[in-house]
Amino acid sequence: MAGGCARVLPPGVQAWPGRGAEAAAEQALAGRVPAVVTHRAGAQRGAATSGTPVTAAAQGAFLHLSPPDVGAVERKLLLEAFDSGWVAPAGPDLTAFEDEVASLLGVRAAVALSSGTAALHLALLVLGVRAGDKVVVPSLTFAATANAVRYLDATPLFVDSLAATWTLDPEMVADELGARATSGRPLPKAVVAVDLYGQCADYDALLEVCDRYEVPLVEDAAEALGSTYRGCAAGTFGTAGVLSFNGNKIITTGGGGMLVTDDDALARRVRYLATQARDPVPHYEHQTVGYNYRLSNLLAAVGRGQLSSLADKVAARRATNTLYREAFAGVPGLEFMPVAGYGESNCWLTAVTVDPAAFGATRDDIRTHLESLRIESRPTWKPMHLQPAFRGCTMRGGEVSEDVYARGLCLPSGSGLSDNDRARVVEAVLSAPGAVRRR
Repeated sequence: MAGGCARVLPPGVQAWPGRGAEAAAEQALAGRVPAVVTHRAGAQRGAATSGTPVTAAAQGAFLHLSPPDVGAVERKLLLEAFDSGWVAPAGPDLTAFEDEVASLLGVRAAVALSSGTAALHLALLVLGVRAGDKVVVPSLTFAATANAVRYLDATPLFVDSLAATWTLDPEMVADELGARATSGRPLPKAVVAVDLYGQCADYDALLEVCDRYEVPLVEDAAEALGSTYRGCAAGTFGTAGVLSFNGNKIITTGGGGMLVTDDDALARRVRYLATQARDPVPHYEHQTVGYNYRLSNLLAAVGRGQLSSLADKVAARRATNTLYREAFAGVPGLEFMPVAGYGESNCWLTAVTVDPAAFGATRDDIRTHLESLRIESRPTWKPMHLQPAFRGCTMRGGEVSEDVYARGLCLPSGSGLSDNDRARVVEAVLSAPGAVRRR
């Protein structure tokens, strides 16, 4: 996976022009969940077209940060799987979902699992991480990345992020590995890089460091399906990639994840361990401890439906990011997560940082004001080295992740947002008590 990619972009996912670009045309599905109401194919979201319901959110309903966006296609495939009798654990939809994701990303193998965390856990286990080992993890991430290390009784080595991308700092990783090699201390058993809020880490630089010290790299692309790095799909870098289909992700199976890899032996081992490590004999024989980590056939059917509209979902989130950038241009004290020049983000979540002195209100002032208007927003991830669960773990750097956390806020970014929803978020941010609207 480290040596290139089979596709320059997943089929149907167009390059994101970045800030200031026109929003991409969107196509919606019928029968969405209540907060994500349907409109006709090709119609602009929120437009007053005949037969188009007005979104509940436009009438003041609660706007969620990143809700599931499901519809008629998912319902049809789910009921077909149910009626076929293939309920659980395996079945044709599970196999097809794995094959379709592998084909989309251009990898040899994919294993559908119960969560992205399960995929991280098994990836590290198969790579040989054991009790007492160290694993490099960015501090600026969701807790699942570090939790998977602790499942194996290993210890995270937290490393700071780059201010220019908010992703794992390759130079700090090189410093950590180099210091250990020079002093004779054991090298970490793996490096886990995270594609934060949809933006890929710098894999050319990270792979060079990992190859130099012969430490395997695992790509945590839980937030990045549909993103690219230098034209290659997120999830395809390092020894294994991890995807998440949690309810808030860009596509969802309600709960689920996937390990993707070009290493057939690794995929076979992960699949074996995920099915309770049951040997292929008539009786229940187990040579090792396994896990109940497989995705069900029914949820895989939902995933297939979601995957068919991935391009639309990516386009919608990028359009939201572009609209926010244009709406807040010239507003003092509001800055967006930097855009890395080497890739195209799926814009899973749009994040801003707030300078209270310039904007007139703090991050938390904005968040609580939005909450009073029934709009969900969330602080950016609290760094792992500040979490009580990881007290005492080694941290290299920390200033960048601490600053992003202190001032960062994620705004509603779901692929079902209407124009009215987006406008409501913009007005809510600008109306925060004390806010300076423009220069």
